Amino acid sequence: MQIMIADDHAVVRRGLKEILADAVPAADFCEAGNGDEVLNKLGKSSVAMLVLDISMPGRSGVDVLRDVKRTYPRLPVIILSCYPEDQYAVRCLRAGAAAYINKDSAPEELAIAIKKILSGGRYVSASLAEKLLSNLDGLGDKPLHELLSDREHEVMKMIAAGVSLTDIGDKLHVSVKTISSYRARIMEKMQMKTNADLTRYAMTHGLIE
Repeated sequence: MQIMIADDHAVVRRGLKEILADAVPAADFCEAGNGDEVLNKLGKSSVAMLVLDISMPGRSGVDVLRDVKRTYPRLPVIILSCYPEDQYAVRCLRAGAAAYINKDSAPEELAIAIKKILSGGRYVSASLAEKLLSNLDGLGDKPLHELLSDREHEVMKMIAAGVSLTDIGDKLHVSVKTISSYRARIMEKMQMKTNADLTRYAMTHGLIE
């Protein structure tokens, strides 16, 4: 079977390949350094599993994940992330990811995850499973940013980081008017009035540095 490793750092790809080779000795590997390369190579090869970094240059990993699942709905995708689970895990799982693994725990969890996925399952860490159960039981207080759609969440983070609406529009290839509409919906859903409010919230919740 062929596994694609998508990460913009060659040293990370090499480390992941070593972990995966131990877990799946019969596997061979191909690599990609950004989202466009992922989609291009998937169309030219018979990849059986994709290990995808969430934060590569250009399009976000969540966007790439959605495109991959739209075109290859049966392809298992493992998301690797440096972000805490409570920021992106649920979004990625909803978008079709078979697993969400924090890079800090990748050596321990990646081998477990890939074996479970190859047997037809999905993988979540024990801590994420506990959070998901808490939300189902109504025990977890849902943060305001969880009310946002994936695109609104992306725009909110950029606004909070001080990126202008024009630059956000250029990055996402939409008009400033569209970004202004997103901003209005974000402010309404999060019950805020100014960009400074968003910035304070985002910093408090570890959404930006």
